[in-house]
Amino acid sequence: MSETSTKPYLLRALHEWCVDNNYTPHIVVTVDEHTVVPLQHVQDGQITLNLAYSATNQLVLGNDYIEFQARFNGVTEDLFVPVPAVAAIYARETGAGMGFEVSESQPYPGTTDSKESASPAAPTPTAPTAAPDGKDSKPSHLSIVKS
Repeated sequence: MSETSTKPYLLRALHEWCVDNNYTPHIVVTVDEHTVVPLQHVQDGQITLNLAYSATNQLVLGNDYIEFQARFNGVTEDLFVPVPAVAAIYARETGAGMGFEVSESQPYPGTTDSKESASPAAPTPTAPTAAPDGKDSKPSHLSIVKS
């Protein structure tokens, strides 16, 4: 049996640290065909998503996938991010966080491996990349950690 990646455990720990310190956890995602995110907001192949409990519903930080619902422009959308696609997690207020090596991700559960869309079974969400208060995220000083 192969060893489990440390990446999902570190993501959960840093998410918890952000919440405990009243910071807003954000993840940077490298978007591929298996990532269900608002494609119109992807810049240079990446998107930044707010993972605060106040900005998400039914947030699941699993070992293989991060799944949640969020409201964008008044519409509830389902988001799906394979853990291997997460490039970083950080606190919006301080920039403190951790960067990760991005690796090949797996398709959304219950779908075929198709290059036609991010996920035929899941709706395509529309979300802003800026924080809810309209302020842009501060740049962070993250380094790559192999998982």
